[in-house]
Amino acid sequence: MTNERNRGLLFGEKLLSEIRDKFYFVDVDGDGSKRLFFENAGGSLRLKSVIDISNELNKYPDCFARDHKSSLILHQYEIQGKEDVRTLLNAKDGAIATSLTASSIMFEMIGPMVAYGNGTNIVTTEIEHPSAYDSCKYYARKYNKELRVAQSDRQTGGLRPEDVLNLIDKETLLLNVIISSNMTGANIDLKTICTEARLINPDIFIVTDAVQHAPHGLIDVNDLKVDGLNIAPYKFYGNRGIAFAYISERVKNLPHHRILEDSTDLWELGSIVPAHYGAISKIVEYISWIGSNYTDSKNKRTLVEEGMKRIRLQEQALLYRLLHGSEKIQGLLSMNGVDTFFDYTDLDNRDLILAMKLDNLGCFETVREYEKRGIIVYERVSSSIYSKRIIESFGLNGIVRVSPLHCNTVDEIDQFLRVTQKILISIK
Repeated sequence: MTNERNRGLLFGEKLLSEIRDKFYFVDVDGDGSKRLFFENAGGSLRLKSVIDISNELNKYPDCFARDHKSSLILHQYEIQGKEDVRTLLNAKDGAIATSLTASSIMFEMIGPMVAYGNGTNIVTTEIEHPSAYDSCKYYARKYNKELRVAQSDRQTGGLRPEDVLNLIDKETLLLNVIISSNMTGANIDLKTICTEARLINPDIFIVTDAVQHAPHGLIDVNDLKVDGLNIAPYKFYGNRGIAFAYISERVKNLPHHRILEDSTDLWELGSIVPAHYGAISKIVEYISWIGSNYTDSKNKRTLVEEGMKRIRLQEQALLYRLLHGSEKIQGLLSMNGVDTFFDYTDLDNRDLILAMKLDNLGCFETVREYEKRGIIVYERVSSSIYSKRIIESFGLNGIVRVSPLHCNTVDEIDQFLRVTQKILISIK
């Protein structure tokens, strides 16, 4: 990879200013004090438009399953929201499912596939979110299937495709592989894994967790040919309280939790809050707006593709700055006393999530030192049930996860680097 390509491409000043104005709390805390929120991997900054539409639609007492004016208005938000999820994921078939959380919808997807699929084993990986890993483990025990677990790649913080594929055989009924590590930002070569897995067993079900990757890179379920994929708007500029999933054409009619008199391909139970549909539409509208600054196309999927491409290039440029700094300030890779753990040679295959640690300071204490200086980051440590398996698979006890967003500036990255230097001096 050329050094120039690895540097990404920053938004222009005017566009970045407009982008920042669309988010709440970009550079201040709730009390108005200055801060940098570099914990977007735990729940991202919120779009103002998402909050506005949520507040507006939550005012309605009407049920959107009735035949009167306000109800029909709310129903249109549902229709548009589902269509926008299809556009976002390039889902040309199958079903769109919802649930309160991405974790619960992972269990809802995997259960029917294991119950009604053919085969004797399930393959998952060490770096999966607990909801995905434990879904596989739970249903493997329930239906007496062998659980096979692919090892993590300690060099990249991700997975080697061959380590996953070597576990798959003609008796593998389900494969679960995350699309990007929520600890390290390493992208997984899911396209290769999916393609090769289906050569081994054409009937295999494939499920991926896209929650962490969705705000950073384009998703195309039509290209990947997965059977299940989940996203969570609260990590994607939106609200908590809803998760969306794609269910493939061949899976959507499998027996699953539903009102039995309803359509067999309906994966929603009960009345979903109309505001959640309005909110996902605003997220897609925002990405499309970014894309419209670079293309004259009026096709929404084309605009989404261009918007996500530009978001990724901006974030790649910010990650490059974090790692390499500039003539004015050292990057993390050259700072004595900083360990970044993984190989950051190829930034094309990384999201804007960085794992690091400061020498002579624990992860929890490091996070507090940043917080005292107005920067929010987060520790992922082996004492946490959400981190233990993943962290220990890398041979580590913990990391400090740094996760800015595309609306951050080069100056804010430099501020983080300066604060890092000050902390290092203070703990000598």
